[in-house]
Amino acid sequence: MSKVFLTGPDGLLGSNIVRELLHRNYEVRAMLYHNKHPITLIGLPIEIVYGDISDKDALIELSKGCDYFINVAAITDMWPSRGQKYFRINVKGAENAVEAVLKNKMKRLVHVGSASSFGYGTIDKPGNEMSDFKSGKYKVDYIDSKRDGQLKVLEAVKEKGLDAIVVCPTFMIGPYDSKPSSGTMIIAIVKGKMPAFSSGGKNWVYVKDVSTGVCNALTMGRSGEAYILGGENLTYVDAVTRIAASVGQKKIPKFIVPNGILKFIGLLGTLSGAITKKAPALTINLANIACDGHYFSPQKAIDELKIPQTPIEIGVKEAVDWFQENKYL
Repeated sequence: MSKVFLTGPDGLLGSNIVRELLHRNYEVRAMLYHNKHPITLIGLPIEIVYGDISDKDALIELSKGCDYFINVAAITDMWPSRGQKYFRINVKGAENAVEAVLKNKMKRLVHVGSASSFGYGTIDKPGNEMSDFKSGKYKVDYIDSKRDGQLKVLEAVKEKGLDAIVVCPTFMIGPYDSKPSSGTMIIAIVKGKMPAFSSGGKNWVYVKDVSTGVCNALTMGRSGEAYILGGENLTYVDAVTRIAASVGQKKIPKFIVPNGILKFIGLLGTLSGAITKKAPALTINLANIACDGHYFSPQKAIDELKIPQTPIEIGVKEAVDWFQENKYL
């Protein structure tokens, strides 16, 4: 039985990857940051170890005896927009994962990047893995550091003989979102508290389709390649309308906030955050992102990693069920 070393096992994606690996009869050694005890992993037959991905020597030691390495660990905060912590985890962490795989002679590294590392397109002509990076204009270190991290992995394939694939999810929806990411929006819609639409949109994907693609990448796909793990391209208006319909919520926003007004609100939020040192609900960076359409094609991953294409309503239902079971709703 093959053993997988997994970082970041407790988040939305990691928790679903753990379950997919177990379903495929892999042994799982999951690395948590220090003494965390996440509800998403309770009762699962996995080996838990504690460590910090920025500690190369510890990572090498903790991953000894494993056949594969899946690197999900990342700082995904969007505020503050700048900070060295992003590069310590998202870039140095990726480099350390590379060294651990090489040192321990593992079969493959599957590194989780971000679709934002590629240029987005329109709904009619979505971006793909060949599209030039556009999102540097948002001046968000999370985005920049995720791109830098996956470039480090791909460089190691060329320069060090590493066997590695980079998988790049879009906006994921589904269960086990214990620190609600997409779940924040779902909870707001269920409660009828979604205030308004923005003019942009994005690619929305069922998290279990992503976890399937990640696990398939252990033995499928081409080393040195990156794959966008995505689903449907939808405007925020279309996505929220469909999500609301799927949960039986008739109270949805009535209008789209003009871009100029949204960005002004974001600017006020940024100024407030700078004064109070508390994360605002909206920053100028997030407002700029929300005004654009971040549309991508998952066709390469469909063809080579056999990623399914499940309607987002399935992910919404499972997310809502999990939130209700765990008293988020």
